[in-house]
Amino acid sequence: MGKIIAISNQKGGVGKTTTAINLSASLAAIEKKTLLIDLDPQGNATSGIGIKKGTFKRGLYHCLIVNEPIENVTLKTDLEYLKVVPSDRNLAGAEVELVDFENREFKLKKLLEQVQAQYDYLIVDCPPSLGLLTLNALTAADSILVPIQCEYFALEGVTELWDTLVRIRRGLNPNLAIQGFLLTMFDERTNLGNQVVADLRDFLGTQVMSTMIPRNIRLAEAPSYGKPIILYDIKSKGAESYINLAKEVIENDKKSAR
Repeated sequence: MGKIIAISNQKGGVGKTTTAINLSASLAAIEKKTLLIDLDPQGNATSGIGIKKGTFKRGLYHCLIVNEPIENVTLKTDLEYLKVVPSDRNLAGAEVELVDFENREFKLKKLLEQVQAQYDYLIVDCPPSLGLLTLNALTAADSILVPIQCEYFALEGVTELWDTLVRIRRGLNPNLAIQGFLLTMFDERTNLGNQVVADLRDFLGTQVMSTMIPRNIRLAEAPSYGKPIILYDIKSKGAESYINLAKEVIENDKKSAR
């Protein structure tokens, strides 16, 4: 069965969607069958992977609300081993409509169970909030990967997230593991960046991923061209970092399986 990884942080602007797109693409480049699920109504993971808005009629909203089979909305990408379940602004309505559903927190879990055996990895890009959509992702996931921007208030956001994880494990998904905390937008030239990294590694220990994602212009440009960084500029530091992250994820999963 494929592993479901939720990319989540209640704080916005931390590189969450960038990580979802580029980790998915890098796993696919290593020939791991990967499904990227865009659970954010902004639809940035969809457009960032090369699916233009308005070019698809059905997306994740229809799966969650009218029980459309997930295979019916899954789209191919420019990478042979990567497919995407797209979303658009209709998904914002799902947050409200799901309230009246029985077992509403388990809708995504049931959907992904239909296709989980077909993939090695299923990557879920969550909204930057703790609403019903994110609860669905964390209930469905085997693990959570938390991007954290290397900035002054980073630890403050981690504390809030920790409280959320405790509640999720207690009530909805006792098996939810921490894939790791991923340090993003790291600038090695600044004292602040290096101090934040030291503080986070001291506070979180081995749960911090070894790979760090640097501030990188090419990485920031890639989404506007609808391409993951490995297709936009394979020689960039951003591409190198996400390929290393994919390898680290795979290696960590092998260790935990032993």
